[in-house]
Amino acid sequence: MKRFIDLLVAATLLVILLPILIVVALLVKVKIGSPILFKQQRPGLYSKPFYLYKFRTMTDDKDSDGQLLPDYIRLTDFGKFLRKYSLDELPQLINVLKGEVSLIGPRPLLMEYVPLYSDQQLVRQNVKPGITGWAQVNGRNAITWEEKFELDVWYVHNQTFFLDMKILMLTVFKVIKSEGINQQGNATVERFKGSNFLIREGYE
Repeated sequence: MKRFIDLLVAATLLVILLPILIVVALLVKVKIGSPILFKQQRPGLYSKPFYLYKFRTMTDDKDSDGQLLPDYIRLTDFGKFLRKYSLDELPQLINVLKGEVSLIGPRPLLMEYVPLYSDQQLVRQNVKPGITGWAQVNGRNAITWEEKFELDVWYVHNQTFFLDMKILMLTVFKVIKSEGINQQGNATVERFKGSNFLIREGYE
């Protein structure tokens, strides 16, 4: 049932939103440059890697040593706009069609985080990741990593069709209000280094 709904909704949204996708893609090309899509390997169901797609929001500007500049410098005003209204997430509908991502589930984070999870936190990998999830409608990036993982694990143990519908409706509300996009004081989000060690370093 969940897979059928994912396919139906993702395909419908891609058709309806196609004009917006084309316009955003052209604007990314003009304002940020190529490639238009940001592609990064993320852990899927049972931590199996897949490539997640998003519209680019950052430049590839580097310092004199060839190292990428800090996120707050590379994140453009247009990129902030895309993130504010979650337009950068739209290409993930392709991931949904491919069966790598569900509409609802724990957000797919970075591959390097998986070995850092506690046994309890690792439970979040027992379901397919989602474009939005219980943690996203309960704070998103404004809450701590530990709080996110607790919410993700709670979802794994309590997921139902009606809970998914509730999360979808709350997601629309959160996107309209642009809540919880960034952590306070950071351009993006702190990097997870285990429950006892966090450093500031965002990711796309």
